[in-house]
Parts: sequence; C-alpha cells; structure tokens
Amino acid sequence: MTLQASSTVLDMAQLRNITLNDESLMREIVAALVEDTGAQIARLRDAISHGKALDCARLAHSARGACGNVGATLLAEVLAETEAAARAGDVKLCATYLSRLDGELDKLREYAARI
Repeated sequence: MTLQASSTVLDMAQLRNITLNDESLMREIVAALVEDTGAQIARLRDAISHGKALDCARLAHSARGACGNVGATLLAEVLAETEAAARAGDVKLCATYLSRLDGELDKLREYAARI
C-alpha cells in the first residue's frame, strides 16, 4: 500500500493498528465508516431541520466516536464541534457545520477508494 500515515483525511497508522494491518479489513472498515457516517449525517441534517438539539448531539457524538476510532480525525473534529454546539442548544450553529461534514465525508470517500 502506498498511502501515507500522515494523511489528514485518514490516520493510516490508526487504521493499521485496529485492523492488524489487514488491507482487506481496512477497505471493509473504511467503506462501512463512509456508509454509516453518511447515514448519520443525513439523520443529523433531519434533526437540525426539526430543531432537535438533543438528537443532534447524540448523532454527532456517535458518528464522532466511530470516526475517531478508525482514524478519520478531521471528520471527527467537525463532528465534535457539531456535538458541542448541539449540547449548547445552538441548532443554527450545528447547521453551519453540515457543509464541512459533507466535504470531509467526500474526502474520506475519495481516500477510501485508493486503499
């Protein structure tokens, strides 16, 4: 594999660590992360549109944990910011993070295709 561990999109050292350097498992885990995180962002978007701060916080927290565990650190950081805004009850601020979440997910999707 030629991808570098220094990627800001995906920490390959973290991914290698959790998969014991199994490339097939790496691809499977990242594909599942992209799919699941995309679904979580869609649910987050719905919760934001309905002004449900508690749901926003729960969804952002869950997705943040999954991204952090796998090594999608930038996506996890934006989700952490979204979660903090939701916990503060600022759903409008949460909405401002949606385009960044979409952008980071797109970057992860593109990166995953090269693993």
